[in-house]
Formats: sequence, structure tokens, C-alpha cells
Amino acid sequence: MTIHPIVIVQELLSDGVLLRPSGEVDMARSPALRAKLQEAFRARPQPRRVVVDLTLVPYMDSSGVATLVEALQSASRAGTELVLCGLSPRVKSIFQISRLYSIFTISETPGG
Repeated sequence: MTIHPIVIVQELLSDGVLLRPSGEVDMARSPALRAKLQEAFRARPQPRRVVVDLTLVPYMDSSGVATLVEALQSASRAGTELVLCGLSPRVKSIFQISRLYSIFTISETPGG
């Protein structure tokens, strides 16, 4: 079985950074997302918000969720807002089942 690497497109926003991962976020691929998120939080000037558009993520396992929880903690320490958007029903259900849906700022689109 071939594991395809995750592709993460980064765009600058007027007030921050938009990250668009494409592909499954699982144990093999979550370290790449973690690295990209950490890079975004370390950027200078400090972004006011980091938006993660999950529109092209059909599946996320617990390691992907853990990566986003870690990012939420990093965002809090940095004084940066972390926003998740474009959650598919399958990914959204993971956040609802784990009761994390109310912890994250979640919107339908990157703009809010």
C-alpha cells in the first residue's frame, strides 16, 4: 500500500495565514501538518489568525485531531486565533463525538 504525502498549500491573508491540507490526516501524515502549523505560529510578524481549511481532507484520525488540539494550545500561547473551516460531515463528526466541536472556532468558509 502506497502512502501519499499530504499536500499543504499556504496562503497569506491580510491578518494571518491560511493552510489548505489536501488528503487524509492520519498517523503517517499528521507530522507534516504539525510542522506547517508550527511554522505559521512562529512567523513574523505574528499572524492574528491561522485558518485551516479542511475542505480537501476526507478523513482524519485521532493523531490528526491531536495535531489540531496541539495547534490550538500553540495559538493560545501565541495570542493567535485558530480557525477550522470546510469540515466534511465525516471530519465534523469526529469533532462532535470527541466533544471538541465547541472548543474550536469552526466556520463554513475561510472568511468566516
